[in-house]
This record gives sequence, C-alpha cells and structure tokens, in this order.
Amino acid sequence: MRILYHMPHDPASRIVRIVLFEKGLTARLVETRPWQDDGSLAAINPACTVPVLVDEAPTGGEVAISPAAAIVEYLDEAYTASPLLPSTSAARAETRRLCSWFNEKFEREVNEPTLRERIDKRLMRRGQPDYELLKQGTAALAWHLDYFAWLLENRSWIAGERFSAADIAAAAHFSALDYIDAIAWDKFPSVKEWYARLKSRPSMRQILQDRINGLPPPSHYDNLDF
Repeated sequence: MRILYHMPHDPASRIVRIVLFEKGLTARLVETRPWQDDGSLAAINPACTVPVLVDEAPTGGEVAISPAAAIVEYLDEAYTASPLLPSTSAARAETRRLCSWFNEKFEREVNEPTLRERIDKRLMRRGQPDYELLKQGTAALAWHLDYFAWLLENRSWIAGERFSAADIAAAAHFSALDYIDAIAWDKFPSVKEWYARLKSRPSMRQILQDRINGLPPPSHYDNLDF
C-alpha cells in the first residue's frame, strides 16, 4: 500500500497530500516527526526529513521518494491523469521555478522565522517563539505576497493560465501560515481571491481539517468564503 510519511502542518508534506488528492490517489498517512525518529525514517530517507512517499515501483517492489519536489515530479510522470505540469517546456520551467521558490526561498525567508517558531518549536516543546524572528518573517512575507500579487495581475493562476503544481505549492505554504493567522489577506486582494479559489477545491478540504491541540486556527481558516 502507498504510504506517506508526513507532518500535518508542514507545507512540503501538504503539497504531496494535495497532489495525491488531485491525482485521485490514496495513501496511508503516517505522522512522523523527524526529531523523534527511532531510525525508521532514516532507513527510508537518509536525510531524515519528511515528506517521504513509499510507492509500488512499476518493476516490482517499493520505491521511497523524497523530497516534495521529487515526489511531485514522480507522481506526475507515473500517474498521468490530471497533469500538474504544463505541456510546453517554457511553462514547465516557470512552474518548476515557482515550486522551487516556495520550497527553498519562501521556506528560508518566511517559514523558518515564523511557522517553525510558532508550530515546530511548540511541538518540540522548546519554549516560546523568538519574537525578533517573527518580525523578520512577517516583513519577508509581505514582500513575497506583494510579488505574487504582481504575478496575478496578468495571470489566472500563479504560473500561468492553468492550474498547476505551482498553485499547489503556494496553497500548501499559505495554508500553513494562515493556520497561525500570519497573513494580512485584505492587504493583498488578488492573492486572497486566488486563495479563495484554492480553498474551494476538494483537495484542500482535508488540509483545512488539520488541528493542533491547544492552538486553534482563526475563524476564517476553513471558511471557503473567507
């Protein structure tokens, strides 16, 4: 059986969960916190990070794929229904650029000083978040949102005129930040309208049901009409 080792509020893990749903694929979800690994995670992913997807290989046996970018590419190649990468090389390049933007630049500049401080630190029981880091992350987030608002001025979706893996990457990262009420949506109406469309997709509903004990999301979090 297909298995996804993940953390519910980790954006990279959310990307894979959304892609699986969009592809009509099921997987057993195994919540896995890397800092509590007993060796089981390292055995399938020496980097000891999530997400990791274990799938049946076409030639038999099982294959373990990570990180999220490799999983998305694998799923789009192995399961061709509902393609998430565009048909032209230029459009695929733009989609990959933006996926990389979120998984690397956005993760480093925004998630590490905000999401990791507010959620991961709590789960690891390492005390209160560093408020100086939170301020840095908030300032960086505003810049990123402004950039994506600019992109959406002439595009229907983040990477172009059709829904793609780039939208999934963006939605996964934004949804995790929205859980801690980190996004001033009203300052970025075009991004808010785009995200409202994403929230209405069935693949997002499973994501919006995730909860952390003692840390509830804002009231608009799972409201499809914002």
